[in-house]
Amino acid sequence: MLPAIIGGGAAEGMDGAHVLLYKSNMRATAKSAIRSYNLFGETSDLPDVVHCETIAARSALHDWELEPHRHARLHQVLLIASGGGEATLEGRRYRLRRMHVVNVPTGQVHGFSFTPGTQGWVVTFAAEILDQVLMPPEGLGRVLSEAMVLRGTTQMRTLMTEIFAEFGGRGYARAHVLRALSALLLGFVARALAGERSTADRAGGADLVRRFETLVDGHFLEHWPVARYAGMLKVTPTHLSRLTRQAYGASASHMIRDRIVREARRNLVYTNLSISTIAYALGFDDPAYFSRVFAGATGLSPRDFRDRVHAL
Repeated sequence: MLPAIIGGGAAEGMDGAHVLLYKSNMRATAKSAIRSYNLFGETSDLPDVVHCETIAARSALHDWELEPHRHARLHQVLLIASGGGEATLEGRRYRLRRMHVVNVPTGQVHGFSFTPGTQGWVVTFAAEILDQVLMPPEGLGRVLSEAMVLRGTTQMRTLMTEIFAEFGGRGYARAHVLRALSALLLGFVARALAGERSTADRAGGADLVRRFETLVDGHFLEHWPVARYAGMLKVTPTHLSRLTRQAYGASASHMIRDRIVREARRNLVYTNLSISTIAYALGFDDPAYFSRVFAGATGLSPRDFRDRVHAL
């Protein structure tokens, strides 16, 4: 059963920042007003295997109010240990209580108003790490792409505390253990999300998008065109892109490109491979063309991206 949603989609009684999220005829204005952070304003969007901090660590610095913002390439899971407040997720407000879990996918607008003294944890995953821990994908990425407040379980709380303990240490196989614990946490969150989704949604276009994502994960290195994916799914390319836009706000071709770029980013940060070697490994015949594709997606050349991350 879902926690109560406050006010449906109404805007009355809200401050200006929230009204921007609610008024459909002001969407363009809202997009320009919503701040986009990497990690609550930090410069790196590729933290350790995960990034961990308490809810109080940042919220207390801002009077327990975090205005609506988004993280372009980060996925977050929050768990309320005590206290509560309100969460705003893509223009919908939810009450937060003890043992509520908040799933915040990449790119989705969210804000919080915590009761002073609220305790809990925030675990942040870079998109590249999600690709690793969700293998084989099994459609989990699509399920986890839904912003939602859920009722947490003792398993989720235990995993949160174990992730925090491992994150704070420097034990042997630390990265491996963090990936394994993260995969378990995300799996339980995905299971809870799947239980909340309607049968109609699972049987409709969302299922086709999940199948498309699975195909992309298996074939993005082969640089299939959209038409080939659509043919495998027995739909037209136009219909496929219509469904991906409904699900993610991006065309099928952009989703394919973003999957390649995520893999490139992971290799640039977590390996010492040369840029040309990475380009060839990703199926590009020309490293210069790879660099143009990467720069078009990220605004940085592969070399500048690697230098900036290593300089942090």
